[in-house]
Amino acid sequence: MSTSDVPRISSDSIATPSANEPNSVEIENDQAPLWKYVTKLERVGKGGGNISYRCNFCQTIYKGSYYRVKSHLLKIKGCGVASCPKVTNANLLEMQQIVEEAELRVKQSLPRSVTLPTTIGSSSASASNLFGLDPKKRKGVSGAIERAFNMGAREQLDGEIARMFYTGGLSFHFARNPHYVNAFKSACSNPIPGYLPPGYNSLRTTLLQKEKANLVRLLDPIKAAWEIKGVSVCSDGWSDSQRRPLINIMAVSRLLVEAKFPHIFWTPCVVHTLNLALKNICSPSSHPKYDDVMEVCGWIPKVSSDAWFIKNFIMNHSMRLAMFNDHSKLKLLTVADTRFASTIVMLKRFKEIKQALQHMVISEKWDMYKEDDVEKARAVKEKLLNELFWLDIDYILDFTALIYEMVRITDTDKPCLHLVYEWWDSMIEKVKIAIFTKERRQLEDASRFFDVVHGILVDRWTKSSTPLHCLAHSLNLRYYSKQWLQEVPGRVPPHQDFEITRERKKCIERYFPNVTERRKVNEEFANFSMFLEDFAGSDSMDDRSFMPPEKWWGIHGSSIKTLQNIAFKLLWQPCSSSCCERNLSTYNFIHSMRRNKITPQRAEDLVFVHTSLRLLSRRSPTYNEGMKFHLRANIVALPIQESTMKNRLSNLLQGCSQNLKAILEFDDGTFLFHSH
Repeated sequence: MSTSDVPRISSDSIATPSANEPNSVEIENDQAPLWKYVTKLERVGKGGGNISYRCNFCQTIYKGSYYRVKSHLLKIKGCGVASCPKVTNANLLEMQQIVEEAELRVKQSLPRSVTLPTTIGSSSASASNLFGLDPKKRKGVSGAIERAFNMGAREQLDGEIARMFYTGGLSFHFARNPHYVNAFKSACSNPIPGYLPPGYNSLRTTLLQKEKANLVRLLDPIKAAWEIKGVSVCSDGWSDSQRRPLINIMAVSRLLVEAKFPHIFWTPCVVHTLNLALKNICSPSSHPKYDDVMEVCGWIPKVSSDAWFIKNFIMNHSMRLAMFNDHSKLKLLTVADTRFASTIVMLKRFKEIKQALQHMVISEKWDMYKEDDVEKARAVKEKLLNELFWLDIDYILDFTALIYEMVRITDTDKPCLHLVYEWWDSMIEKVKIAIFTKERRQLEDASRFFDVVHGILVDRWTKSSTPLHCLAHSLNLRYYSKQWLQEVPGRVPPHQDFEITRERKKCIERYFPNVTERRKVNEEFANFSMFLEDFAGSDSMDDRSFMPPEKWWGIHGSSIKTLQNIAFKLLWQPCSSSCCERNLSTYNFIHSMRRNKITPQRAEDLVFVHTSLRLLSRRSPTYNEGMKFHLRANIVALPIQESTMKNRLSNLLQGCSQNLKAILEFDDGTFLFHSH
């Protein structure tokens, strides 16, 4: 048989893997040049490179990877596959030549080794010259020091690590990752001859599954505490770049859920509520319904629009931007509209760069440059030199800084639901003081501007507050202490406040429909709030002022078991959906454009390992002290139909027994679930 008669298969007839299959099956290239002598039939198993194929010479069907194909065609014995009886010597020589040429091309295509930078010799000489020493006389000593500390090997290792960062495009922050540091410490402390780091396949398969199983075991103590402390399941109304829903819990209506499950409470995210209040103040609607707000607060959007105009003019003209950079070390911020308090963030930066902006417009370069819009440049100069413009900015920042501060402290996943009620009251009172101080009025006087701002804040708080807030507020022992009651005149403990008492009773009625259980809980609350029975002791009363509420309930609350269980759940409750919002911005850490072919199961495993390591790291003291590294939490959001989510949520709730109730707090796509 001549070489021209060698059976081959055209590229059209080769069964290639589908688009949704991994790329682990070798294709016809220099790494596997003999695939063209067989016909690929189908994949064997879910992973790996094993497929079923038919030899084009002997027409026998085999299963295996390219290694077996090569052994079969080149008649290599001892490889677990029979040699092909139909391959002639001419065929064998041709295929061997093809393999050799392919191996040569692969070898030539490998990156050339580039020598690492060395500074051992030069550093010794420079150090000697620095202290006025003769390098020749110090040569023996420096050489002994270098050998003692193995400076050459250290420098070579540093160079290899640096190249790993440069060629892999790794962030320099990765050098602060403790696992990266510990890996090299362990390797240097325990030399293992012949050791090679784990490869591509082991990292994504065996080692990943081993780490996942280890974390599942380490998380068992946390899961065991769910029955006591409850469990929070947070989600958000996410969508992808094409506006398709990923996870949308709010497909279930609030009214339908609360009607079917009275113990479920809808609670909006406090951060979103405050942001909406700021938008109502800084960008009032032009709807006739809000004419009074526009009349009183209409000057605020004018000031913010002027600031945006100035910022856009400078950013859109390269020469003007160069002038600004000459006068300021700070940069002009480009704040997205979706960011919380975007207007306030922009005005705060304007105040910080006020002098730089004014120096820029009074410089000779500003008036000499005539290439861009001269009229706009003149308008920018007049506005920046207008002292009334800056006074308006100061006024806006003075009274909104208190709202913005509350946005900052609530934008966290730390438990603070029991603090929200007081924060709202204190914030509104401080806003009043700031406005009345600016207007030079007494607190007893009337202010139309404050009345409008107060109406917006109260309206937003009324819409977002729920009986759950009042119950959590009532269970915070700090609000019964003398120190807190004496801070502000007229303060009363929660059980003496009519509004809090009314809402607390509503919450208990919904949570405990049984009259006997409800009466028992009310009696327990009376003992707690009025310092009766076990709560009349000096330790119990003194600890209210110094202990965190959750610890106090753990020490002194055992006599009122039902109320203690509720306190454990509410006092560990966050008040915002910040964890969900941050997951959106860090999702690319796991699934990016460069890793868009990763399988859903592997992505899920990676996210589980990533978030679990971050959760367990919180228990270390270095995490709370501000560790030099950060492990970002991510959640893989896979497309889920709304009907599917409805069924899952319904099954979840219907599976709750009489002793397993649920408290859910809904946001615009966020809910929290507690089992107890």
